[in-house]
Amino acid sequence: MDYKDLKIIKMEIKVLGTGCPKCKSLEKATRDAVAELNIDASVTKEEDIVKIMGYGIMRTPGLVINEKVVVSGRVPSMNEIKNLITQNN
Repeated sequence: MDYKDLKIIKMEIKVLGTGCPKCKSLEKATRDAVAELNIDASVTKEEDIVKIMGYGIMRTPGLVINEKVVVSGRVPSMNEIKNLITQNN
């Protein structure tokens, strides 16, 4: 897939995590993926454990796209993040 041919997309992306190194790594990778894809997305970091638990994940970090949990408990590769973003728009 050629990511340069994607249309502009408006989406909401959340990184769930309390601040551990893996959570910070996922946040950076997600922001980098959004920039490379040149999409209109809001990327936020949720550190409130009660709100994180509300998503039903058992292990952080977690990645939520448009209120759908797409990854939990690991840091996906940059290509996987890009694929998740394009599949969940």
